[in-house]
Amino acid sequence: LVGLGLCVTMLGLGCAVELGQLGQQLRRPVGLLLALLGQFVAMPLLAFLLALIFALDEVAAVAVLLCGCCPGGNLSNLMSVLVDGDMNLSIIMTASSTLLALFLMPLCLWIYSRYWINTAVVQLLPLGAVSLTLGSTLLPIGLGVLIRYRHPRAADLLVKISLWSLLVTLVILFILTGTMLGPDLLAQIPASVYAIAVLMPLAGYALGYGLATVFKMPPHCRRTVSLETGCQNVQLCTAILKLTFSPELIGSMYMFPLLYALFQSAEAGLFVLAYKMYGRDSYKQDTLGEEEDTDISYKKLKEEEVADTSYGTVTTEEHNSIQMEPTQTAL
Repeated sequence: LVGLGLCVTMLGLGCAVELGQLGQQLRRPVGLLLALLGQFVAMPLLAFLLALIFALDEVAAVAVLLCGCCPGGNLSNLMSVLVDGDMNLSIIMTASSTLLALFLMPLCLWIYSRYWINTAVVQLLPLGAVSLTLGSTLLPIGLGVLIRYRHPRAADLLVKISLWSLLVTLVILFILTGTMLGPDLLAQIPASVYAIAVLMPLAGYALGYGLATVFKMPPHCRRTVSLETGCQNVQLCTAILKLTFSPELIGSMYMFPLLYALFQSAEAGLFVLAYKMYGRDSYKQDTLGEEEDTDISYKKLKEEEVADTSYGTVTTEEHNSIQMEPTQTAL
């Protein structure tokens, strides 16, 4: 189920990417730069600092680091639509961070796991298997890009299917894990790990918004970058934990990406709710103001054109006499 859900999600991501958009981003790679800074500088460092602050053991630290080093997830694309964000920017950031993860995710794991280097779980950290799992996601992404190029309508349908499958898969995984393994597994997770699962996505949203503010981006792009930074690809994290670590080694920390998914979705939902209640009206006013400014500028331009092309004005005096008054043409 984990592997199937990951393939469907990556296929939908590829179907959302247009070759024309990729060309524009290569000419002006703002989205690529933001994905690089957000997903492979800010989030891994945040995960590392939280693991140190809460004094996690090596197993919990590796699970947190793995989640923090993952690329952006498709949940951010859905949430960006709900907050009137820049959908093209969101898709490009998700796609570019997924491609960059092939090289940068193992590098970040190797760098930040040095603190626990003498522990068995870090010595057995399968960076090769992580890279292989990441490489396997390129096939459905490439297939999705091809479907978008050949069959745009089918691609639109697959994008919708992938977004809903993301939510359904996470719910099923959480229910199955809790049912099959029982509440004892959740009880084995330390309270510090629950605290990190709550704080990490919230801090990621704040870091993303601050990063977009530094780049002086408009408000709707700031909301997009914020969601893109805090939303991690938890399906990929779950697949790596499941496929590369033995259950005896990873233990209850297999649940961490599912906890992260739960809290990142809940906090993003609160973000959307707050925007719908308080921010949507100001967004409409800003959009309306931009349109009015455009109209006024157009009227001024027309008036200037009339003034420039006039060579004289006609004035009517008393006794029905007409007199021509020359005017100086503005150069």
